Amino acid sequence: MLRISYWVFPIVAGVVWLGTLLGLLLYWIVDTKRVHYDSMSPQQHIAYISDVGASTLKPLFVTGCVITTILLDISFGADRWLRHKGRLVPNTTRGEKVLSALTIVFAVIGTVGLILLSVFDTARYPRLHNVFLLFFIAGYILSAIFICWEYQRLGIRYREHRVLRISFWIKLSFVIIEILLAIAFIACTFTKRYNPGAVLEWIIAFIFSAYVFSFYVDLYPAVKTKNMAEMAKGKQPRYSPPGGSSTGTGDLEEARIEGDALPMSESRGPVPNNF
Repeated sequence: MLRISYWVFPIVAGVVWLGTLLGLLLYWIVDTKRVHYDSMSPQQHIAYISDVGASTLKPLFVTGCVITTILLDISFGADRWLRHKGRLVPNTTRGEKVLSALTIVFAVIGTVGLILLSVFDTARYPRLHNVFLLFFIAGYILSAIFICWEYQRLGIRYREHRVLRISFWIKLSFVIIEILLAIAFIACTFTKRYNPGAVLEWIIAFIFSAYVFSFYVDLYPAVKTKNMAEMAKGKQPRYSPPGGSSTGTGDLEEARIEGDALPMSESRGPVPNNF
């Protein structure tokens, strides 16, 4: 039976989102020769993503938004499930579980915003489109803030898991950069500086693809705990050393220790006081 690893979901989501953006951008530049859409203001020379997505390539835009956000939400859900099962560092306090839940809730809000802004395009429903755009930006930024907070708390308790610090700094960088760009984007839009606003929107969207890819870092460590999950079901996975021969149960335990594949809920030393 074919099993798909959890880390595949953010990779596919990121590829779909990146492909959607590149398809829209290259279509506008190469195929239409930078056509001026009816949804653009007279002094505007650079198209917003929504301008291109409201025209001929609307089916691509809607499909890309739906697939990207659904797969990203599945990645959020997989992260929570794997921590609950102990295949990733578990949430052991009520605060961490609340932060995890808020992360998912605001990600769903961002999902609804992105899907609906693609459906209610800027050419036909400009007011609704702008409302859903704010839902999308605010939803995912707040979701990223809560997951950063969650990882910071996990990192205090599980300092030995370096991947938590890596993921924390990646997502914190996303939050800081996207907030600054979002402020500049909103300021340009409301002051009718549409050309720099359009450039900022494309930049924000491409950075979002990097955020989506970052969940690979979170989910990939579950591959190392797959054998332990199988043993919990009564299976006996076999460990093959570099020499090629199989070992017994005692050697398997030793291999786990040397390979740093201890259960995530166990700590191998005193917990430091800072992160």
